[in-house]
Amino acid sequence: MRRLLIVDDEKNIRYGLQVMIARELGDACEIRLAANGKEALESHEQHPADIVITDIRMPVMDGMELLGRLRKQQPASEGPVVLVLSGYDEFEYAKTAIRYQVRDYLLKPIRREDLFEALARAMEELDRRDSASERIDAALDYKERLRLAYLGQLLETEEEGIEERLHDLGASEAGLTFPFALAVVTYRYEQGGSMSREELEAVVERLDGSPKCAYEAALWDRDGRLVLIDPSAERFARLAELAEKRELGGLLVGVGIPGVELRQLPGSYRSACRALQYTFLHPGVHLVEARAIENGRLMFAPPEEEIRLLGNLLGTDRKREINELLYRIFRIDQMARIDIAYIEQTARLVNEKVLDEIFRRYGEASIEVLKLYRKVGDWNNFRYFHDYFRSLENLLSSLNDYIKQVRLAYSENDNDNLREAVAFIEANYARPLNMATVSNHVSLNYSYFSEAFKAYTGESFVVYLKKVRIERAKALLARRDLKVVEVGGAVGFENAKQFARVFKELEGISPNEYRSKVHAQEYC
Repeated sequence: MRRLLIVDDEKNIRYGLQVMIARELGDACEIRLAANGKEALESHEQHPADIVITDIRMPVMDGMELLGRLRKQQPASEGPVVLVLSGYDEFEYAKTAIRYQVRDYLLKPIRREDLFEALARAMEELDRRDSASERIDAALDYKERLRLAYLGQLLETEEEGIEERLHDLGASEAGLTFPFALAVVTYRYEQGGSMSREELEAVVERLDGSPKCAYEAALWDRDGRLVLIDPSAERFARLAELAEKRELGGLLVGVGIPGVELRQLPGSYRSACRALQYTFLHPGVHLVEARAIENGRLMFAPPEEEIRLLGNLLGTDRKREINELLYRIFRIDQMARIDIAYIEQTARLVNEKVLDEIFRRYGEASIEVLKLYRKVGDWNNFRYFHDYFRSLENLLSSLNDYIKQVRLAYSENDNDNLREAVAFIEANYARPLNMATVSNHVSLNYSYFSEAFKAYTGESFVVYLKKVRIERAKALLARRDLKVVEVGGAVGFENAKQFARVFKELEGISPNEYRSKVHAQEYC
């Protein structure tokens, strides 16, 4: 919709033009009226017009002064298209109109055909401007996207490959001011997980304006974090301060080592990512600078022995010792100076050596414990370390109770249950059997049953079942009334091929060879 502004001190002419144009163009135009140049200028400043139709001689401010003011605000190529109305065919007015690049000069009384021809030309000019503006905007947007893509490639470049990358892409394409500062921004929810790109961009925009406009460069890394580049790190500090004032605790900023040349960009980015990690150790801190964590971080050997002891303590009901050992494992007393790599490595070892091993040996616990287990298994599910640590403590306490109950229940009935399991196999070997079926029959946990059965029989469940079936098959092969294929089916094998393979695996010869051997012995 085009916006028209009609300026004339004669009321009848103003309203007459409005009715005429509205009848012809309908909803294609929004029409406003002004009685003189001053009113028109105020109206245009509040609601910019696309086309101005103005008289020349008017009180307060005439049309020529209005034109001068409009052109002072914007050049003719950007400002409104102007059509001048005049009851005077004077050369001086015409010269002024030419100087201000008036689109058409119409004499009163205005002929309807002349007016709409002039309006059509004005509309065409506006359409050409829009088309040219769109092409320029598209070209600029494409160029900016290329620049950001180039910067994104540089961020991921390893130190040894930076010179080759700069040679391939060209340093001038970065469009950065030197020296530069770089920050990596994310938003972590209190219950874990990060904001989407769209949500994070909206939060930053509400705090400090659109990232695309407020910073020299704003792009996204592979992990969906916002990377901001600006000549000064003060903008990043301001962003963190605004987040604190608005109580947006999840907005976290890591500021990298500043750079004075483009080849330092990847290093600055990596140092910012590392700084961002340290927000995990410091509740309430929105911003960490890489320079603050460069030196003096404490690193230790992996606490593998302590973690092994932790696993052994679970199920003994020595909760105090478990908690004290957990504090030593994570070195809570040195948390202010600890290297984040130690925390990350230790959490991984606790997952692998304790948590995963417990569920492998004892099977699945209650739904609540399983949910906590899955959450604690990835520290990215927490905003701060203390949240992770408390959840780990709760999980270990629950696992201690669970293991204690499992051991108590199994120790009292183990032998009876396993004898019943062996008897069940002996009686049902010809049926499709698996360990789940047998463990359910004797009401034992699947994982526990596997270990207990092997300890009781000296064989794994699969090997034991194979041996039972082959022993029965040998007895049937000694008879003459069943074919070899029928023997395999009679002892529980799915097909003759499987029967032949298992038989040879255990006896060293095929079922046919075994039958021939047995029958030959009968004639000796």
